[in-house]
Amino acid sequence: MKKSLGAKTITYPTPVFVVGTYDSKGKPNAMTAAWGGICCSVPPCIAISLREATYTYHSIMDSKAFTISIPSEDQVKEADYFGIASGKDVDKFQATGLTPVKSKVVNAPYVGEFPFILECELQQSVKIGLHTQFIGEIKDIKVDESLISDDESLIKKIKPLIYSPDNQSYYGVGELVGKAFSAGRQFK
Repeated sequence: MKKSLGAKTITYPTPVFVVGTYDSKGKPNAMTAAWGGICCSVPPCIAISLREATYTYHSIMDSKAFTISIPSEDQVKEADYFGIASGKDVDKFQATGLTPVKSKVVNAPYVGEFPFILECELQQSVKIGLHTQFIGEIKDIKVDESLISDDESLIKKIKPLIYSPDNQSYYGVGELVGKAFSAGRQFK
């Protein structure tokens, strides 16, 4: 039997995305967001949902671009800080010692030390209640060269953070449990 939890914002896994933008004065900023994911294959697009009250919301509306930097497990403190401080009040890059890198593809910075980067051009935004969903076309993906090889999956090397909304905690990625498009073939 299942127990009802009611209508809540819980799903698994929930990513930890660090969204990079420039403000109207050109100052780099980054904020952590968990509401997001791939939303289209062709063209490749990703969606993130932000409240209008965030500093990043206005930067995306102005610049029509953003990046998503995906932190590793060992960067949990920095990723969390990017979510609890406002770029309106503090320079988050200076506070954490991390490096804002200007994208050569879109008008937005990314976190130089984070291993996996998506550079996105805003395609559309949709107001949905308290949040606005920003759909960005992925113009390029950058990954640390040291992580690219044929012997192991990128996800195991990157060790991306996962957010658990039910207990407001961060987790790592588990072990391989099956191969997509083949694990279920026994039922065909």
